[in-house]
Amino acid sequence: MSSLILAIDQGTTSSRALLFRPDTSIAGLAQAEFPQHFPASGWVEHEPEDLWRTTLETCRAAMKQAGVTARDIAAIGITNQRETTLVWDKRTGEAVHRAIVWQDRRSAGICARLKEAGHEPLVTARTGLILDPYFSGTKIAWILDNVPGARARAEAGELAFGTVDSYLLWRLTGGRLHVTDATNASRTLLFDIHRGAWDEELMALLGVPASMLPEVRDSSGDFGETDPALFGASIPIRGVAGDQQAAVVGQACFRPGMVKSTYGTGCFALLNTGDQPVASKNKLLTTIAYQLNGRRTYALEGSIFVAGAAVQWLRDGLGIIESAAETGALAERADPAQEVYLVPAFVGLGAPHWEPDARGALFGLTRGTGPAELARAALESVCYQTADLLAAMRADWPDGEGSATVLRVDGGMVASDWTMQRLADLLAAPVDRPEVKETTALGAAYLAGLACGLYPEPEHFADHWRLERRFAPAMEPTMRERRLAGWRKAVSCLVGK
Repeated sequence: MSSLILAIDQGTTSSRALLFRPDTSIAGLAQAEFPQHFPASGWVEHEPEDLWRTTLETCRAAMKQAGVTARDIAAIGITNQRETTLVWDKRTGEAVHRAIVWQDRRSAGICARLKEAGHEPLVTARTGLILDPYFSGTKIAWILDNVPGARARAEAGELAFGTVDSYLLWRLTGGRLHVTDATNASRTLLFDIHRGAWDEELMALLGVPASMLPEVRDSSGDFGETDPALFGASIPIRGVAGDQQAAVVGQACFRPGMVKSTYGTGCFALLNTGDQPVASKNKLLTTIAYQLNGRRTYALEGSIFVAGAAVQWLRDGLGIIESAAETGALAERADPAQEVYLVPAFVGLGAPHWEPDARGALFGLTRGTGPAELARAALESVCYQTADLLAAMRADWPDGEGSATVLRVDGGMVASDWTMQRLADLLAAPVDRPEVKETTALGAAYLAGLACGLYPEPEHFADHWRLERRFAPAMEPTMRERRLAGWRKAVSCLVGK
């Protein structure tokens, strides 16, 4: 009997493939980075063929590493960088433009015009989102308005839109399926998260023809089968979720009130609110956490655009470290008397500020400021931003107010003990790091395994979650408040508050 699940984790800087056993241990893993393209200030693009090529290569490499064939794999689960937008020819599969990445800010003018026309309340009421270049809808509009002939071709029904999951599904199935799941659909500015359907009024607002949009399905279910030529035999595809929602599943945050935060290129915190969407009064997003058997579970989400990217800046921009692993030890040597703050608004500020035009800044520099202080400021910037998100969540979710929310964490940055301890200190709340660090890929694997009977229902799957280490807050309250006040003052210089 086929007993492995192949999880495809297509991220912002690399594609990864992992083979999970029924006990959630990993049988094989492969990763491949691909180039980032920055054609103008605030613009970020990927070559669609790079996304496809590295996905295919890593799947084959993970299978080879594990010594298995397609017949040993029960199903594939896909998780993906969200909001990144592709438009391609339905007949040839050829993209009409590079993929516009979620970080890209080129559609800020479109968002500003829609806001000025008074459309944001409608968009937020239907989608749970705000008008920001982050989301897919305005990226589609930009492509249709700026690629010669694209709008006419779209209106003639010749073009397809998809987030990365849809594009990979199209390629994996040999162009037979144009589908997505509810979590990815909920990030487009075009999907009514209350009705669970594409919204005609929003499509008209953004000028996106209905014929471009994929069919929306449950996060766990039938997404077709791979073309037999790809892996030697066809493999069922049975799970799809955007990366942050997949991490909610992988962290087993199935009960309302549970919170997870993922630290990758950006940082994304989601709080499960159950079967009721909660409208934020603090500039958080309302989104679909997952959809099973036609039933939607919702979440409040805070999105930070720069987390691990701040460490990459230390390495690639400033050259003060050679690898990310050095950062924690360097930060530990920083002069405690220096209060240096980095506000890493390299591509604007996300939640809860939503200032697309803000740019990064350093505050508190002295003649004695050096690499150690900059490293500490970069790592602390992630902690401060998380504190902003959790404060907003506690305000929007009264059940958690006044209590010490336990934060489940995952992503590359959580390997740093220094960073996780500082996070607990500045949150004044416990931070739990799981044994299985690959929670995003595990979430995709679980959704596929649930659909094919390899994994149990959510309440029983939660028993698989195991704690590796809990970081308890140890900073003096007066010091915590002093540091947080300094951060708020630094941010206010950029957002005019």
